[in-house]
Amino acid sequence: MATSTDFIEYVCGQIRGFLAVRYKKMFGEYMVYVNDKPIFLVCDNTVYVKKLAALDTVMADAECGVPYNGAKEHYILDIDNAELTQRVVEILEPITPLPKKRAK
Repeated sequence: MATSTDFIEYVCGQIRGFLAVRYKKMFGEYMVYVNDKPIFLVCDNTVYVKKLAALDTVMADAECGVPYNGAKEHYILDIDNAELTQRVVEILEPITPLPKKRAK
């Protein structure tokens, strides 16, 4: 089951308002960018967050899962919890590097 347009718009709406938020379709699913930094992976209407030490405390009670075959385990974010979602973005945005530009 692919992610619906309504769901990806909802995800972006949960963090819009205080940051530059956009999404990009990738391999049939979506990557959500905040200030041009890849923050969330959205697959099958589920929001995944890369497991990083900076999130261990905040996401300690979160479920974990694999967004696609061959991927490492990620945290599953409860996107309906606006306070948690904002906190995760506040932690990740400063430590996530901008993607490197590819040479043509």
